Amino acid sequence: MARNYRGEYDNYHKKSAQKKNRAGRNAARNSLKASGSVKKGDGKDVHHKDGNPRNNKRSNLSVVSKTSNRKRTLKKGGATKRKDMGIKTSVKSGNFRATKKGAGMTEKGVKAYRKANPGSKLKTAVTEKKPSKANAKRRKSYCARSEGQMKKFPKAAKDPNSRLRQARKRWRCR
Repeated sequence: MARNYRGEYDNYHKKSAQKKNRAGRNAARNSLKASGSVKKGDGKDVHHKDGNPRNNKRSNLSVVSKTSNRKRTLKKGGATKRKDMGIKTSVKSGNFRATKKGAGMTEKGVKAYRKANPGSKLKTAVTEKKPSKANAKRRKSYCARSEGQMKKFPKAAKDPNSRLRQARKRWRCR
């Protein structure tokens, strides 16, 4: 399913508040461009420390890498808010497996997530021994991403009962 840019614009970017926010972000970038702090194509973003894109005081702006700015979550007085899953995230709800049963989302959880997030392509884990070509690619991709998590979270990587290790086991990552 291709991305629906028209729908995104109509449902989000078209709203006057979003237009004002975008204008504020552009104004912040232009003011720092004029001062020589950023250049076109430099791989940097202008971060609003208080999370308000309309507050363009110099004390509220900082230059950061695109990757660090776009993965920020709401912290004390922080940046942008991370999108909520839109479903109950407890094992009791039936949307997630217990850690001992392989962690991850259940089929019920995937259905609930897709209902709460229209357009989502979320699927359950690839658990078969000899998956189809498409599922083999999904498994390879998941295993590569979770390998990065193993490096980022060494405590979870060492604990054989962690949700990360159990999920990798369920996906049959080597």
